[in-house]
Amino acid sequence: MESYVLRVWLPDRPGALGAVASRIGAVKGDVVGIEILETGEGQAVDELVVQLPDATLVDLLVSEVRQVDGVQVEEVRSVGPDGHDPRRATLETAGKLIEASDRGALLEVARDVAPLSLSAAWVAVVDLKASTTLIAGDRAPSESWLVAFVHGSSTAAQLQGSGRGADQGGNDVIWSMMPAVDLAVVAGRDKIAWRTRERLELDALATIISLRWAELEG
Repeated sequence: MESYVLRVWLPDRPGALGAVASRIGAVKGDVVGIEILETGEGQAVDELVVQLPDATLVDLLVSEVRQVDGVQVEEVRSVGPDGHDPRRATLETAGKLIEASDRGALLEVARDVAPLSLSAAWVAVVDLKASTTLIAGDRAPSESWLVAFVHGSSTAAQLQGSGRGADQGGNDVIWSMMPAVDLAVVAGRDKIAWRTRERLELDALATIISLRWAELEG
């Protein structure tokens, strides 16, 4: 069985999710996980983890789900036979951040492990005081872009009275400020917008990074 993550927009009304699950079952798919990413204005954005017996059924799966009134498919991606469990991945990332024995190891976890739990293409950590990038994934933008993005977004957040950096920025890139240690963690991916639950998850990871950074000083 191969596992796929299906991100869908659906009406926030009783029965909508059940109708989607019924369509998935019609193509021999099995829903093994559900994450509610965002709700509001009568809409919900959900991620469904679906197991299919054959990869050739993916197109049929998407077609069937789109037949449900008011439902749109934003993304479908393969996650292989191991499946997709974002809650477990987040806990594992938090555990590795806590286990880090020095600041270098802490930054490596942020770069190499955090993207898995965030479903990000890359993660970077920016030193706000020095205006430099401490670490960044291979697919991250240049240091000058990252520094300019964080400082620009921070200024916009202050003008708008927002206390949470992850609420600012574009659809492809989000960030969370760590003012106690003059750092910011930035995450990006291609095309797929970040949703409320994912932004809050970045904030939570940033809090752990900040606390561990301070503990590992010197």
